Amino acid sequence: MAEHRSMQRAALLDAARSLLSEGGTEALTFPALAERTGLARSSVYEYFRSRAAVVEELCEVDFPVWASEVSAAMEGEATPAGKVEAYVRAQLELVRDRRHRAVVAISASELDAGAREKIRAAHGGLVAMIVDALADLGHEEPRLAAMLVQGVVDAAVRRVELGAAEHPDVIATATIAMVLHGVQG
Repeated sequence: MAEHRSMQRAALLDAARSLLSEGGTEALTFPALAERTGLARSSVYEYFRSRAAVVEELCEVDFPVWASEVSAAMEGEATPAGKVEAYVRAQLELVRDRRHRAVVAISASELDAGAREKIRAAHGGLVAMIVDALADLGHEEPRLAAMLVQGVVDAAVRRVELGAAEHPDVIATATIAMVLHGVQG
């Protein structure tokens, strides 16, 4: 019975990922989850008390995967600048990967305080990854610089998600240049 519940919960989370990546947070509804999984709508409530609870669980499951992929990309670099570039590039590549589009949709959504706190904590984990590289580059306030870098990355993510006129590779290159060299290019 526990295994069946676990499988149903996983199916609901997979359906939530699909709905989020296809239609954003507006598409994530209990009737849509029920339809995607073949469950009765009332059964969805047995697994999650609210839409925010679905989002919170997705944060707990998906953000660590995102973070580990960014971390792995950074570990492959020897220089601080290389680590910063890998940090930026990995996040922008993950946006283009359908498996991770739900993370972007979650980040952009209107959520309750609990879900927003989980997202803040997850972003804090991302920001912490780059602090040492920025300190090694000579930033006097590496934590602040890391938060600002993540803000630039978040803006680039939104640009990619909106289907901007620029190719995603162009957005990534411009973002990396902005992060490493500022507005002087």
